[in-house]
Amino acid sequence: METLAVGAFLTAFALELGASNLIIGLLAAIPHLCQLAQLPAVLVLEKIRNRRLVYSISGLIARPMMLVIGGAAFLPAEHAIPVIVVAFTIRYLAGAFLSCSWNSWMRDLIPDESMGEIFGKRQQIMIGVGIVLTLIAAAFVDSWVEITNQPQKYAFALVYGLSFIGGIYAMVAARNIEEPPMPDLDGASINLREQLSKPFRDNNFRRVIMFLGSWNFAVNLAAPFFTVHMLKKMGLDVFTVMLFATMSQAIAYVTVSQWGNLADRFSNKAVLRACAPLFVLCIFLWTFTTMPDVHSMTIPLLVFIHIATGAASAGVTLASGNLTLKLAPRGSATGYLSASAMVNAAAAGTASLIGGLTADFFDTIELSVIIRWSAPNDVTDISALSLTHWDFFFMSATLFGLYSLHRLSLVVEQGHIDDTRALSILAQNAKQSLRSLSTISGLRAASDFPIIELVKRLRKPGQKKNEDKDKDKDKKD
Repeated sequence: METLAVGAFLTAFALELGASNLIIGLLAAIPHLCQLAQLPAVLVLEKIRNRRLVYSISGLIARPMMLVIGGAAFLPAEHAIPVIVVAFTIRYLAGAFLSCSWNSWMRDLIPDESMGEIFGKRQQIMIGVGIVLTLIAAAFVDSWVEITNQPQKYAFALVYGLSFIGGIYAMVAARNIEEPPMPDLDGASINLREQLSKPFRDNNFRRVIMFLGSWNFAVNLAAPFFTVHMLKKMGLDVFTVMLFATMSQAIAYVTVSQWGNLADRFSNKAVLRACAPLFVLCIFLWTFTTMPDVHSMTIPLLVFIHIATGAASAGVTLASGNLTLKLAPRGSATGYLSASAMVNAAAAGTASLIGGLTADFFDTIELSVIIRWSAPNDVTDISALSLTHWDFFFMSATLFGLYSLHRLSLVVEQGHIDDTRALSILAQNAKQSLRSLSTISGLRAASDFPIIELVKRLRKPGQKKNEDKDKDKDKKD
């Protein structure tokens, strides 16, 4: 459902119907801003105290909106976009109740020590399904006009029909999941303000909220416009854009189980400290995909960005979700998770709206840094940096991303190990993977340096001695 209903498919569908940059930003903001409906969702859930029931009712409202969105393809152009916006809003308003009940349900169901493994496997399955569906649906949409001689928007209508089927099946599957009973209130009245203010009085959980809020603002200032950038600025077709997305999904599929194992073995924060900086670097590299137009290195750079983003996003998505679940007290997780979700939603939605509102303004602005070589008989100008349109969003998102990394450093997670030791273990795993995958001696030798040597040089004085003690202890265990 998510593969076919949101992201690149939704953006491409909206552009096909003539959506403006403001509409693209609005569609990106709606899923986040509608999460603010978790305020009444918490109250409803605490009164009904049946998470499966709330999940089912909200799903029956949200899922049919996929059919409405697909049906917009058959409406006149001036009516299609408003219908999509309204249906999308209803879907995510109901989805706020659905996600509130689901998150609380999973928090009480899954043990802390197994969270990384279970959600890692779940995310891996979702990514695997997404890889297959993305390629098939993208090829279907791109070949639709040639095969049927009908407008491409009708192909998107069929895609949203399949999305509806996926959503309904998810509801059917959820009926087989055990629901632990919610703790008894002992006749106490439900205080919504108390439920939602308590997480902000928890110093450590407040740090998590500040990290996730700044992170979501950074990511959503740029991410909604990656697809627009490739479709409009670079002139790529839908299949090529989806091929890049599939590349990211494939890398995420391969790495997500490893991130889950590492999160269980060490900590979610260690995984975030490894993945989040890589993700920020990928956002920064988008500014060089056009300088100011497509160049010879555009496609190789896009390949690298999508590969690195796939690995980084798998770790960030898994570890950030697990970290929030882990630090939310068992039995009273509903208020904690909802408070976090609302801050994340407000930050992400605000960033997307800012992007949509200011996109046309930045379309006419350019910042260039030119290096000039002047000789007696010749003057040569070299463009060292050229920022236009979406590049301003990518640079701004990079700066906010760096700030969010600072907020992450303040979070305390029980069982968190030294970042350099975690990096050392990750490097050793990467080295072993390269050795097993490659028969080329040169590539195997490359795995010996500089990764391990770099880790050694990053160690603080006395740290090597402490690690040797840890290794001796592990052997005894």
